[in-house]
Amino acid sequence: MNAVGTKTGALSHEARSFQWLLHKFIEEVPGVHSVAVVSSDGLLLLGSEPDEAPTGRTGQNTVEAPAHPGLAGQSRMDLAAVVSGLASLTVGAARLMDGGRVRQTTVAMTDGVLVVMSISDGSLLGVHAAADCDMSVVAYHMAMFVGRAGHVLTPALRSELRQATGSPS
Repeated sequence: MNAVGTKTGALSHEARSFQWLLHKFIEEVPGVHSVAVVSSDGLLLLGSEPDEAPTGRTGQNTVEAPAHPGLAGQSRMDLAAVVSGLASLTVGAARLMDGGRVRQTTVAMTDGVLVVMSISDGSLLGVHAAADCDMSVVAYHMAMFVGRAGHVLTPALRSELRQATGSPS
């Protein structure tokens, strides 16, 4: 699988490294269906397409900033919208309850789970996984990704990823 997608030559080393981080996350965490990294203003920065037939391993997923903005996968955009909306709701709830900063939100469903974690710059990592996944493994790997991403997800990199996905600046 090409972890960088079709724009390998057009992306900076930092962007390719960030894609590699997300690809490794998807490859190493059993049960992950799809992933979205969303900016603090709700725009998709990077995501994966869901696997066609969930098998507990997601080696079929692709992580990429699409070559053409109009070709961004609808499922990536849908996941980004859900992640952004859910984060907004939980931040509002935390304010109302004087709960402090929201670090993680988990939605358990009959046929899946959605976990959203904050990245240090206000961006978000959203993961849709199988209902029977090992949540401790998913949460651990998400925390590791968030720790690494927080150091590399600079304003310049966010801008480059937005341009690569066709999101407005």
